[in-house]
Amino acid sequence: MIILVGGEKGGSGKSCLAQNIAVFLTAECGASIIMVDCDPQRTTSDWIHARNNNPDLPSINCVQLYGKIRNDLLSLDQHYDFVIVDCGGQDNLALRATMSVASHVLMPLRPKRRDLKTVSHMDDIVATCMMINPKMQASFVITQCPSLPNQANRILEAKDVCRTYDINVLDAITYSRNIYDDSEESGLSVIEIEPKGKAADEMRGIACEMLQAKNATEIRNRIATIHMNKMNSMRGEYGSSRSQEKLYAV
Repeated sequence: MIILVGGEKGGSGKSCLAQNIAVFLTAECGASIIMVDCDPQRTTSDWIHARNNNPDLPSINCVQLYGKIRNDLLSLDQHYDFVIVDCGGQDNLALRATMSVASHVLMPLRPKRRDLKTVSHMDDIVATCMMINPKMQASFVITQCPSLPNQANRILEAKDVCRTYDINVLDAITYSRNIYDDSEESGLSVIEIEPKGKAADEMRGIACEMLQAKNATEIRNRIATIHMNKMNSMRGEYGSSRSQEKLYAV
């Protein structure tokens, strides 16, 4: 399964989302994942480097790919449960190439006017790519929301703007919290720093809603079912080939 975290606006927390979703899927769902960094700023690559240099943390695989990466992603998808792609804040070839094969696309936006101005263009990009990949499930998610009660209308208004287009808007959101920056600098995720914290719950909520699952257990069970089906398919192919060998031997 290929998950793209991308969009046209920089600074909305794409890398942060991709990193925390990756840890959630590996640590709590038992998934095998690889991250693909398509951002020239190398934010996720630097995070992976810091993480994999810490012997106390489980390592995560990561590759850097740019440009026409469609076939590369399809190849990686054969070897991992999830391929998580972090695209930089711009409309480029890597973004569109990933959309052409992604099962899920997550587009973070802050509840700010300059972020919401990109919604129309992202809607056009999604519509174009869905002509090639009609099964793609695209969603907007509102991130870095203000926590003050008198700012709640900004969040609702941002969701209303997104809903005027034919793209899903997640109910789950993230609030502006220092723990997101602190975790990224140390190669950690918020789930590892404060497993029972509010930020960790925000990330779980986004990942589960995006994948249309109630919780990590449901995702884990789905992965186990996929693995079992693959094994049964391989056994069937092996049994069929053995039958052919016996037939030829006779």
